[in-house]
Amino acid sequence: MLNSLANWVQDQVAAHGLSAVFVLMVLESACIPIPSEVTMVYAGYLVSQGDLVFWQAVLVGAFANLVGSWIAWGVGAYGVDYAILRYDHSTRRIDQAQRWFDRYGSPVVFFARMVPLVRTFISLPAGVARMPLRRFSVLTFLGCLPWCFLLVWIGDAAGANWDTWHHRLGYLDYLVAVAAVALAGWWLLRRRRQSAV
Repeated sequence: MLNSLANWVQDQVAAHGLSAVFVLMVLESACIPIPSEVTMVYAGYLVSQGDLVFWQAVLVGAFANLVGSWIAWGVGAYGVDYAILRYDHSTRRIDQAQRWFDRYGSPVVFFARMVPLVRTFISLPAGVARMPLRRFSVLTFLGCLPWCFLLVWIGDAAGANWDTWHHRLGYLDYLVAVAAVALAGWWLLRRRRQSAV
């Protein structure tokens, strides 16, 4: 089952091109465990085969990440903080998150978009902190560009050696699964602690 994820992602990109890149990267950035590494590296491979254009793949991937980040930002802004309040936590927690993002928000949002796993989830606390959407959007898009550029470049450079890269990408399934389990465990532990307070 785990080995099928990378194959499925590649099949979608091969069959639907930039449309699949867009949908998969939106899902990844909306905290759905679709590995951007597989999506964008395979898009780069298709660039090497002449099926996609390099800059189109990079820009579509980065814009799709922005759209998915809006969804996650919205969940943080209009979902998570309501859950915190429902569990009798005062708005002090939300105010604290706001101060944290006021102090560190800009560099955190930008640089986190280039860090595997962390890049997907940074939008949630940004939403909780109600980081201004315009600033969040600019920093998210600018942070996604080098990430997408690097991955497409790797796929393009792999070219004829794709079979070797394809085998290595299969291991990302395990990383995604571990990340999903860890995230679920963290979320359950956090909610349990909130309920106990």
